[in-house]
Amino acid sequence: MSVIEFQLNGTAMAVDIDPDRTLLDVLRGRLGVTSAHFGCGAGECGACHVMVDGRAMTSCDMPMWSVADKDVVTVEGLGTADAPHPLQRAFISEQAMQCGYCVSGILISAAALLKHNLSPTEAEVRTALDRNLCRCGSHNRMVRAVLRAASEMAAS
Repeated sequence: MSVIEFQLNGTAMAVDIDPDRTLLDVLRGRLGVTSAHFGCGAGECGACHVMVDGRAMTSCDMPMWSVADKDVVTVEGLGTADAPHPLQRAFISEQAMQCGYCVSGILISAAALLKHNLSPTEAEVRTALDRNLCRCGSHNRMVRAVLRAASEMAAS
């Protein structure tokens, strides 16, 4: 056991845990943060994406030791019901989700893109979301939603 210190959605955390346990397991099982989902367990589907120091990363295969002293953001850290993130508003407006299983990972991937590029092209959005699998077929609406949010964020 080791104490791993990191920031989670802007809050300092210190978790006494096996440093080889996955971030996803600790988020969901220990910290009650349930937006990141277990999909494939191999870092291939994107359902477990979280932002680590501003980059979308898979949390299902990320050991806790690798997030020590880093900034981790989940969908819970993007916005609230009263003050949703522009991406969250755009996804609702564009009806860019069906079952919702993949959406948190897609929102995180999109947020990481927009953190570094507020004027992405459609191709850049598609590339940023490429690592996220969605079986519902909402991809085109998701791309439109990301472009809509980018436009809103760039205007403000």
